[in-house]
Amino acid sequence: MHVLAETAVATMRPTLSPERLRRLYKHRSESGRKCATRSGLWIAVAAYLAYAFTDYLFIGDVVRYTVAGRVAVSAGALCMLELLLYRKAKADTVDMAAAASVLAAYLVWLLTAQMTTVREAFSYYMVFGAIFMMSVNLFFSFRFPLALAASVTNMLIFIGALCLFAPMLLVHKLILGAFCISCFIFTSYVNLQLNRERYKVFLNALEASLQQAAAEERGRALLHLSNTDSLTGLENRRAIDQRLRDYWQRWQDKRAPFAVLLIDVDYFKHYNDCYGHQEGDRCLVAVSQLLQSVASSYGSIIGRYGGEEFIVITPMHNSERAAALAEAMCAAVRALAWPHEHRRDGTTVITVSVGVSYTRDHTKQVDKVIHEADRALYAAKATGRNTVVVFDPNDPQSSDDSEDIAATLKIALEHGLVSLVYQPIRNVQTGDMDGVEALMRLRMLDGTAVPPDKFIPVAERTGSIVKLGRWAIRTVCRDLLAGDLVQVASVNVSPIELKTPGFASYVAATLAEFDVAGARLAFEITEGVELEIDQDLVRCISDLRALGAQVWLDDFGTGFAGLSWLRLIDFDTVKIDRSFLHDSNTERGKRMLLDIISLLRNRGVRILVEGVETIEHQLLMQQYGINQIQGYYIGRPAPAARLETGNVLPFSRNLDSKRLSRNGP
Repeated sequence: MHVLAETAVATMRPTLSPERLRRLYKHRSESGRKCATRSGLWIAVAAYLAYAFTDYLFIGDVVRYTVAGRVAVSAGALCMLELLLYRKAKADTVDMAAAASVLAAYLVWLLTAQMTTVREAFSYYMVFGAIFMMSVNLFFSFRFPLALAASVTNMLIFIGALCLFAPMLLVHKLILGAFCISCFIFTSYVNLQLNRERYKVFLNALEASLQQAAAEERGRALLHLSNTDSLTGLENRRAIDQRLRDYWQRWQDKRAPFAVLLIDVDYFKHYNDCYGHQEGDRCLVAVSQLLQSVASSYGSIIGRYGGEEFIVITPMHNSERAAALAEAMCAAVRALAWPHEHRRDGTTVITVSVGVSYTRDHTKQVDKVIHEADRALYAAKATGRNTVVVFDPNDPQSSDDSEDIAATLKIALEHGLVSLVYQPIRNVQTGDMDGVEALMRLRMLDGTAVPPDKFIPVAERTGSIVKLGRWAIRTVCRDLLAGDLVQVASVNVSPIELKTPGFASYVAATLAEFDVAGARLAFEITEGVELEIDQDLVRCISDLRALGAQVWLDDFGTGFAGLSWLRLIDFDTVKIDRSFLHDSNTERGKRMLLDIISLLRNRGVRILVEGVETIEHQLLMQQYGINQIQGYYIGRPAPAARLETGNVLPFSRNLDSKRLSRNGP
C-alpha cells in the first residue's frame, strides 16, 4: 500500500491532459480571481479619482468635466462589479467587466481632457494614458488573452487620439506612438510571464497537495498496519492495549465500568500439529470473523491478543451482560462446526474457552482486570474447556496467591529466594551416578516453600522464566560442572526460553566462561507441554546441538506431540514418564511399557525411566535393560553440598534369580 502511495504523485500528474489541467486551474482559481479583481478595481478607482488632482494642475480649465467623468465612470464600474459578484458571475465575466471599466475610464478621461485650451501641456499630459495599459497588464491578474485584447484597444485609443490631436508635431506624435507601442510590448510580455508563473505555482501547489495527500495516506496506512493483526484483520495487541488504557481512563474519570473477555481456541496447537499451519491460519481467520460479528452486535471491541487467544473489551453495567456475550461467542463457534476430529476430549469441532473479568470498586490497575480474566480463562480450561468462567472475587477457588508468587519471582534472584537441588541419575547396571537433574525451588519472603507446579506456570506466564532459566544454567555450570562434581547435569527448559532470541548464544558464553564441554550440559524439554513445533524452536535446538549440548525429551508418553518430536529431533535421551512404570504391576501396564521401550530402542536413543521408588522398580529396569533410572529410591533431590555421588545402593549385573522370577515380565 505504501509503495503505491509513494508513486501516486509521479503517476497522477501525467494522467491529466493539459486541457484538464487548465480546466482544473481555472476552477480552483475562480474564487481567488474574483476576490483579486474586486480589490484591484476598488484600488484602481481610488487611484483614478485621486489623479483628478493632476487634472487640476495641468488642465485646470476642463477639470470640472474630467472630474465628473472620473466620478461617473468610477460609480458605474463599481456598481456593475458588485452586481456581477452578487449574481455570482464567473471570474471571466468579472475580469471582462473590470477590463472594460479601465478602457472606459481611459476613453472618458481622454475625451474630456482633449477639450482643454492648454494644448502644449496636454500634448505631454497624454503620456499618462500608458498608466491604463500598465494597469490592465500589471495591476490586475487578468488572463493573457483578455489583457492582450484590452492592451491593444488601449493602444489603438491612444494612437487614434494622437492622430486627431492636430496641434502636436508629427515627430512628437511618432515619439509618443513609439512610447505607447513599447509600453504595449513590454507590459504584455510581463503579463504573459506572470500568467505562466501563476500556472507553474498552481502546478507546484497541486503536486505539493498530491504529495501531502500521499503522505497522509501513507500515514493512515502505516497507522492501520501498526494497529492491525496481519492474519485476522482484527486490532492487534498494541491497539488493544491503547483501547484498554482509554477504557481504564473513563473508568477512573467517569466510573464507566467495562468487562474484559479472554478467549482461547481449545487444543489449537494440536490442531496445527494434525492439520498444518495453513489450515490453522484458515481456522483462526474464520473464528476471528465470527467472534468479531458477535462482538459488534454487543457494541464491543475485539482484538487478537496473541497466537490463538483473542480479547474483547465491552462496556458493562452488570456481570450478566458480559457473561451473555461470552456464552454467545462460545455458542457461535460451536455452531460454526469447524472440524477438529483429533481432540482428546471426544469433541469433533473447534470450540473456545472464555474467561471474563470486570472492573469493581476495589480495582486499582487495568493489569488487574487482565490478570483476573486470565485466571478465569485458566479455570475454564481446567474444567474441561468449551465453557465460560466469570471471575468471582468471593470464590475461595479464585483467591490463589499467583499474584504474590509473580511479585516474588521478580525479586527472587536479588533476595536469594530461589535455589537449586539435584536429583541423581544412575546407571541401571552399575549403580554409578551418570548425572543429575537440576530442580528449581522457591520460597516466599516469609520462608514458605512454593511447589514447582505452582510457581513454574506463573514464571512462564509472566516471562520471569527466562531470567530464572539463565540463572539455573549458570549456577549448574559454576557449582557442579566446573568443579567436576558430576559428569552431566540436566536443566529443564521452557518453550519460552527456547524461543527467546540469543538463548543458544547465552549457553555458549556460559560454557566458555567456566570452561565446560557442551556435552556435559543437557536440556530437558517436557513432552507433556503442548509445544508448537515452529522454526524458531527447532533452530534453537539445532544451535544447542551444535554446541555439543545434549537434548533430552522429558515425560515421554504424557502429551500429543511425542512421536512428532522423535521424528524431527535426534534426542540423546528420552525420559519415560513415571506413570508407565507405576502401572507396570498389571499385565496390560507391562505390555505398554515394553512397547514404549521397544519404540525408543528402534530410534536408537538412550532410555531413562523416572519414578523408581522401590527395589522392585529397580530390578525390573535392570531386567528390561534400561540405560538409566531416576527416582526417590535411588536418590532424593539434595543441594550440591549433600549430593551422594557414590554407589549407595546394591546394584549388580547378576540379578537374584528369585527376584527375577518374581518380578520378570
